[in-house]
Amino acid sequence: MPKNTYKIAVVQLNLNNTPENNLKKCIQWVKDAANQGAEVISLPELYSSHYFCQSEDVSNFELAEPLYSTSFNAFSALAKELGVVIIVPFFEKRMAGVYHNSAYIIDSDGSEAGLYRKMHIPDDPHFYEKFYFTPGDIGFKSFPTKKGNIGTLICWDQWYPEAARLTALQGAEVLFYPTAIGWHPQEKAEFGENQQGAWMNVMRGHAVANGVYVAAANRIGLEKYLPDTNGIEFWGSSFIAGPQGEILAQASVDQEEILMAEVDLSLQENVRQNWPFLRDRRIDKYGDITKRVID
Repeated sequence: MPKNTYKIAVVQLNLNNTPENNLKKCIQWVKDAANQGAEVISLPELYSSHYFCQSEDVSNFELAEPLYSTSFNAFSALAKELGVVIIVPFFEKRMAGVYHNSAYIIDSDGSEAGLYRKMHIPDDPHFYEKFYFTPGDIGFKSFPTKKGNIGTLICWDQWYPEAARLTALQGAEVLFYPTAIGWHPQEKAEFGENQQGAWMNVMRGHAVANGVYVAAANRIGLEKYLPDTNGIEFWGSSFIAGPQGEILAQASVDQEEILMAEVDLSLQENVRQNWPFLRDRRIDKYGDITKRVID
């Protein structure tokens, strides 16, 4: 049975390398996190390669993998070996012409606890994800594992309170956000501080509004694989927040790190008893939330 407390970790890495090297690297970092006591461990978004969405190039589809192949086999064996839950974000080839930005939730016995497909797909300069990824079609989920009930969203999902709410309402105790977000170097001086602050603040707000733990796992490093561009400087700053939005652990902007914190279900319950936001929701008045705009 799940315990009343368990330790979670996010791994912040430079992933600007080949799939084979990134796989070996991530396996070692997951082992290191488990050796430090982590029981649920998340890797960053699209762990196996550089962030290829900086361009629209059909050759990048070669980086995708079918379900239950390389990533699942490697991390399923690792989860069973270590007795930990691992969140493995990967580029999924569902069928010819249909690809997803996905994540396995692998339980501590090596079995699949669940699959999540990124629901919100961005299309910003050098974040051309709509070219590659079909929006997720299996919804928002809380996944029961042998360590606890966890929800997994991915990067652009971070900005949407509806995603956090629907996942929390299904019993998720922690919202994990595997991430690949950074600065356009030419904009960093003018906009960088506000961009980074907004990213952290919106997720801390999800923690408060839902009384959950939130854990974001970002990558680091300048990824400049395209000629005549400035690339993307991934800003790291991975963090774990508690159910009042308090920062329990935070990483640097430029170092590979393991962040760990304890999930305390008694604390979560106490916070929700004193801040009963879920109790006081006026669900009878929210019907218009399903409209694009209210004209």
